[in-house]
Amino acid sequence: MRVFITGASGWIGSAVVPELLGAGHQVVGLARSDAAAAALAAAGAEVQRGTLDDLDTLRSAAAASDGVIHLAFKHDIAFSGDMQGAAEADRRAIETFGAALAGSDRPFLIASGTLGLAPGRVATERDGQAADSAAQPTGGAHVRAANAQLTTSFASRGVRSSVLRFPPTVHGAGDHGFMATLVRIARDKGVSGYLGDGANRWPAVHRFDAAHLVRLALEQAPAGSSLHAVAEEGVPIRAVAEVIGRHLGLPVAAVSPQDAGEHFSWLGGFLAADGPVSSTLTREWLGWQPTGPGLLEDLDQGHYFHAPSA
Repeated sequence: MRVFITGASGWIGSAVVPELLGAGHQVVGLARSDAAAAALAAAGAEVQRGTLDDLDTLRSAAAASDGVIHLAFKHDIAFSGDMQGAAEADRRAIETFGAALAGSDRPFLIASGTLGLAPGRVATERDGQAADSAAQPTGGAHVRAANAQLTTSFASRGVRSSVLRFPPTVHGAGDHGFMATLVRIARDKGVSGYLGDGANRWPAVHRFDAAHLVRLALEQAPAGSSLHAVAEEGVPIRAVAEVIGRHLGLPVAAVSPQDAGEHFSWLGGFLAADGPVSSTLTREWLGWQPTGPGLLEDLDQGHYFHAPSA
């Protein structure tokens, strides 16, 4: 297939590109900067310059492709406080792709997340459907959930659409996300902390396993499906803190919920959640079998601790 990818030079996208090329697909990656364009060209992909706001570019690139993988999201403005604006830009892009692919039976995949999907119990691929309260676009996160539902609705318009839900940690060498942030906080505070009793569960997947699932979804995902790129249902956050403490030579200690904001800053709210996620149906549907190291094993390899995290 000729596949158009947004976010192709990002953390997940830069693993998806070689995965697709290695399987014989042709990749066209959206690049908003010279650095992204150079990285894509070096990886063997064709470069399409533009941004998520260039809807005409997105429309023409989708129309000229055999499938679309939408991984990009405006995380920069989302994390600076404008989640609503980021989600609305995402929706415009999704609407553009869906219209361009309507009636073609071509695959259209978007990236979404598992956070908040089913608090307090194990979430499955059946959760997060239109009847759920989370579907109501009353805030930025809810708008993003509604964007996922919009994507699956394109199945009724002749698009083989699917949603790939990623866990909060897609780990591996070079990760600058939640795990790297926890390492930095432990260094800054002189203690590797966890909230409460540390039993709350943190789902995870290795970056290369995630990329492999993206390819399988492109090739096989049923129209209108939601898929879980989750290798580990839930790693106790205390176990994560213990590995970090051991590698940094720091004590491991509980942080009270009242002190979570002061100790963990913005990350405190995420760490307080117990969000286990199943990928049983995804594995059955696509034959996906993760083979990469688990989160604790990956942390133990040491690459998160080679230098202070940015």
